[in-house]
Amino acid sequence: MGKTIAEKILSAHAGKDLSAGDFAICKVDFTFGQDGTSSIIIDRVKEMRLQELKTRFCMVIDHSSPSPSEGVSRVHKKMRDFSREFKVGLFDIGCGVCHQVIPESGMILPGDLVLGADSHTCTYGALGVFSTGVGSTDLAVALSTGKNWFKVPPSIKMIVKGKVPKGIFAKDIILHIIGKVGANGATYKAIEFCGPVIDKMDIDARMTMSNMAVEMGAKAGFMPCDDKTLAWFKKRLPNARKIKGVSADKDGVYESTMEFDISKLKPQVSIPHNVDTVTDADKLKSVKIHEAFLGTCTNGRYDDLKVAAKMLKNKKIFPGVRFIVAAASRDIYLQVLKSGFIDTFIKAGAAVVVPGCGPCVGTHNGVPADEETVVSTANRNFKGRMGNPKAFIYLGSPATVVASAIEGRIADCRKYL
Repeated sequence: MGKTIAEKILSAHAGKDLSAGDFAICKVDFTFGQDGTSSIIIDRVKEMRLQELKTRFCMVIDHSSPSPSEGVSRVHKKMRDFSREFKVGLFDIGCGVCHQVIPESGMILPGDLVLGADSHTCTYGALGVFSTGVGSTDLAVALSTGKNWFKVPPSIKMIVKGKVPKGIFAKDIILHIIGKVGANGATYKAIEFCGPVIDKMDIDARMTMSNMAVEMGAKAGFMPCDDKTLAWFKKRLPNARKIKGVSADKDGVYESTMEFDISKLKPQVSIPHNVDTVTDADKLKSVKIHEAFLGTCTNGRYDDLKVAAKMLKNKKIFPGVRFIVAAASRDIYLQVLKSGFIDTFIKAGAAVVVPGCGPCVGTHNGVPADEETVVSTANRNFKGRMGNPKAFIYLGSPATVVASAIEGRIADCRKYL
């Protein structure tokens, strides 16, 4: 019987044949925490009196970067001290979001098993990695043993087909899928995205899709490991060992197969306060906005900022709208700086902030006031997600966010493309 990608990777790390539903102890290749979760990880490591860590580990200061308060500064110092003591990697302020800087660093490769103390760790499935988010204590267990227990998830094959309409980006596609499947429709499943639309996507777009697999409840969200994937790694790791991807067997067994024809899809927007409440952007023209945010681990990559800069050329942000831009990493920031995009954003009236999570999680750099409305490229719009449970967060593609910032209301981006 053939195997899915999830079954193959977990079998390889358990050292035995596994199928969906099986439980196993698996070797973990890489782990990480961020400044919202690393404090507890460090406490658990100290409680277990570990002298050395049994698996590779790094920390990223991204959720509150730079520190906005005395309490956060204590956490950051704790992370820096731990990094020196255990000689583990630390991406300090300004490096960017964990889900961008870790893949960029070359510390993970296709076929790896990765645990992160952050729910959007599933992003790395776009690169053929079995990556999933866990709690800080579970991650500390992996640090103490080099292993953790897993239940092999059943897999769902999602085929995306059709001609991509004007104004439709990866974010629109994944919002559309989440709207159809539901926030709990793929709980503890592994998603394998495939089909002609996926094949044509670049890595930035694939990472957007995999990033939001967890918004359907999924454990992991895989993309094909093809020539684009290998080229992405080769560019960053020219001297690395031969990189080989993991693919599902043709006779792999799936719990279900779903098809999505996007030929007639319009720009999509997720309505507060649930990610799976999705509608067409052109149905929300009466919704006025106070803030627009372009960035995050979902849409803060070079191609996202490129689309935004093209749309904003020689234009201004609507009076009274705050437009905040954050690149996903320092490397991306330097690329967009060289390309002149930062100049375009600032001249349009945007506030460009340090690479990091900031506004997305509501720690600083853009917390909305009561009753204010925000349109964001982030992955979540729950109450309080941006720091104020009395605000309203709409989610859309970078193009939708920019169009809305120009018009001062939720807008259809197609007129600007």
